[in-house]
Amino acid sequence: MVIAGFICQYKHKTPVKNSIYECGMQPVSDARIQFDIKYFHYAVIFLIFDIETIFLYPFAVFVNELGLFAVIEAFIFVGLLLFGLYYAIGRKVLKWEG
Repeated sequence: MVIAGFICQYKHKTPVKNSIYECGMQPVSDARIQFDIKYFHYAVIFLIFDIETIFLYPFAVFVNELGLFAVIEAFIFVGLLLFGLYYAIGRKVLKWEG
């Protein structure tokens, strides 16, 4: 239904609708600023390790009840993430040079 709504909608493309709203005043400059790709790389790596924390927190709470197999799985999970981090460092993704 959502896709059908997007397909069937009537689009009003006018210069007024496409302009930027700045408190009723005329826009001073373009609203789109081009960011460097380095910000994106840091954001993706931050999200990966943030999600890792979300997955490892329940494990840390229930580690006594889960047993040895779960501990091995957690080490494999962390090992894969560290491998990805070392790969990113090796490819110089995290180097911040102009």
